[in-house]
Amino acid sequence: MNKIEFENILNLCCAQLTEEARKVGFKSAGQFENRVREILGDLTKAETSFSVDFNPHPQAFPDIAMGEYGVEVKFTLNDTWRSVANSVLETQRIESVKHIYVVFGKMGGVPEVAWGEYEQSVIHVRTSHVPRFEVEVTPNKATVKTSLFEQMGVKYDDFRKLDMQEKMRYIRAYARKIHPDGRLWWIDNDGGTEHTTPVQARLYTNLSMEEKTKLRAEAALLCPSIVKSGRCRNKYDDMVLYLITYHGVLCHQARDLFSAGSVANPKNDDEGGIYIERALKLIEDEMIKAAHTMDDALFIEYWGESVAPEKRIKRWLEKADLLAHDWKPSESLFIGKIF
Repeated sequence: MNKIEFENILNLCCAQLTEEARKVGFKSAGQFENRVREILGDLTKAETSFSVDFNPHPQAFPDIAMGEYGVEVKFTLNDTWRSVANSVLETQRIESVKHIYVVFGKMGGVPEVAWGEYEQSVIHVRTSHVPRFEVEVTPNKATVKTSLFEQMGVKYDDFRKLDMQEKMRYIRAYARKIHPDGRLWWIDNDGGTEHTTPVQARLYTNLSMEEKTKLRAEAALLCPSIVKSGRCRNKYDDMVLYLITYHGVLCHQARDLFSAGSVANPKNDDEGGIYIERALKLIEDEMIKAAHTMDDALFIEYWGESVAPEKRIKRWLEKADLLAHDWKPSESLFIGKIF
């Protein structure tokens, strides 16, 4: 099978998936990936050189291996073609795959499924715990953006074979190129695996109330450790790092997020209670919205597991109950709410 033949298969696959997305829809990344696997299996059942694996390693990259060709599956419920992708490390890379493509399912707006070549689809790199690529698939191939690798001046196949220290040299040069006048933030600059994203930082205190609330809801959802005792050191670290690495927002006073009276008790009613509990009650609706719109890759990164959007609040409560001291989040938060 040559590239033209494989790309024709992807055209057929995406056309069928788009039809299904508009008729019935897909509710989760897992459901969508399984369907991509089934259709590709049907379209290549006459192929003798490979067969689609329906029980791959959960962290394998790409998601679907088909001989020399591979497909990384991305999915979003939002109206966007952009998504957080795999780690720069590629520790579970399937070496037999030489040519990788992205099949992207977009359920927001007018549902559609499209494909793109992986190297061309990677358009940015950002990091939190480990550096991650961002991909964007453009259905109209005439409007494809300049890829990250073109901007860094290196071919993807050469870049992926470098050690982490060499990769970070390219990433730092790219960061300084796109933010020549900004402040670059690096947690680890010695070639290790933990880095922050290069960003032009904004101060949390200067944001609008609407943006503050949205970001607090996202960060609270990803980091249930915030319900720990107030005497627990570092309970806000992951939240602060999330804000700066994914949003370029610096919060130099962690209590501004949840413990401050202006956040937990804006009415100044002196009714007491647990401030973190009161603060979370005020953003329940925003947390539910975040649960249904945030990329699954973030939950894999922060929770270590993939969780369907409609199950994320329930799973958060389970995690929070194990971490809270002197109160039980599931007994007071999201009561009567539809997740």
